[in-house]
Amino acid sequence: MKKAIYTLLALFIAQQSWAQDIDKIITKDYVDRLIKTLSSDDMQGRATFSPGIDKAATFIEKEFKSIGLQPLEGKTYRQTFYKYQIKPQSAVLSLDGKDIAATDIFVFGNTSAKLSFNQEKGKIVQMDASKPFMQQFRALTKDAQQQIVLVDPAFASDFKRIQAYVAGGSVIDEKEISTESAATVFVLTAQTGLKNFQVELNNNVEKMPLFNVAGMIPGKSKAKELVIFSGHYDHLGIMKADGQDSIANGADDDASGTTAMIALAKYYKKLNNNERTLIFVAFTAEEIGGFGARHFSEKLNPDDVVAMFNIEMIGKDSKFGKNTAFITGFDKSDFGTILQKNLAGTAFTFHPDPYPQQNLFYRSDNATLAALGVPAHTISTDQIDSDKFYHTVKDEYVTLDTDNILSTIKGIAKSAISIIKGTDTPTRIPKLNND
Repeated sequence: MKKAIYTLLALFIAQQSWAQDIDKIITKDYVDRLIKTLSSDDMQGRATFSPGIDKAATFIEKEFKSIGLQPLEGKTYRQTFYKYQIKPQSAVLSLDGKDIAATDIFVFGNTSAKLSFNQEKGKIVQMDASKPFMQQFRALTKDAQQQIVLVDPAFASDFKRIQAYVAGGSVIDEKEISTESAATVFVLTAQTGLKNFQVELNNNVEKMPLFNVAGMIPGKSKAKELVIFSGHYDHLGIMKADGQDSIANGADDDASGTTAMIALAKYYKKLNNNERTLIFVAFTAEEIGGFGARHFSEKLNPDDVVAMFNIEMIGKDSKFGKNTAFITGFDKSDFGTILQKNLAGTAFTFHPDPYPQQNLFYRSDNATLAALGVPAHTISTDQIDSDKFYHTVKDEYVTLDTDNILSTIKGIAKSAISIIKGTDTPTRIPKLNND
């Protein structure tokens, strides 16, 4: 009986000691400073390729240096790689000798700087006004060919929505650039029975740098085994104005997750008891295709990665209430079970993803490593089915609950202890078949 009492007392003392230590290391003022800076107007919404994202990267680098992290590669925290940005410049189209207004045209799939074709190289397709637009759109753009698609005015709202989207251009690898690429030109017109056309397309193609920001705390006895903590620091940049505001600050998405990642780096560096190597990474380009996470994953042997804590949108209470968060892909490994075990005796709890229909597990930066078998999961509190600020200019610091961010960071910090110390190893996730 005495032994049981002493054991419980020791556990209680350990819990109190942990709480006191983390409260001193990760304070509300510290978290506030990080998230306010990352989501400030000065960062201009942190769009990929923008001056704002460069400012954000510089800020994260300074935080890593202050904490005392080692650069992951060489002497810099920046993990730089390159993509090609393609932006439409002009699209000139004539149908049976009549010029079409640029406002009634958009082009999908063109990866050439200059491209011209006519009915001898391509074809004309008529959309069926009685069938769903998106169903036809997906089928037509899946075929890699040169074609003109006549879109009935009944689909005007769908047409304008996608036209606005493709106007922002695309990001591709060098190998995808082509002098004779497939290109589907959509035309909003009531005309039918057209036979002849001539199209001239021009794109601006520019090689552009992207950069993750990554640092590490080397492990002791299990240094070759890696535990990753991540959040994406990019967002949408400048958007269509809502009132006087056109900056999509991305406070919750994902300045909150990036803040958590930095705060955890500070905490574990202070503890200095990690047997496994800890990597802390701010990913770029999540919003435009997850390019940062893909590049990062290519630099690692996935068999060396024991676990990945990807943190995304923790700025408000979860659907389960205060001191809770959910884990995507909870049933795919015992990652969540381990985390919850380590939280015994605390007020914080983790739950399975309550939004399976959203397919969140494969929509964030954990997806690339998860597909390779790594227990890579995203931790979030966002009520994605009702979040009215998601991907709007209203996602600002004033909408956040800093206490929720703070409690989630501390919950993650406590729950990960046995994994970073090497006493727990999550089961692997079944690999995706990419054949």
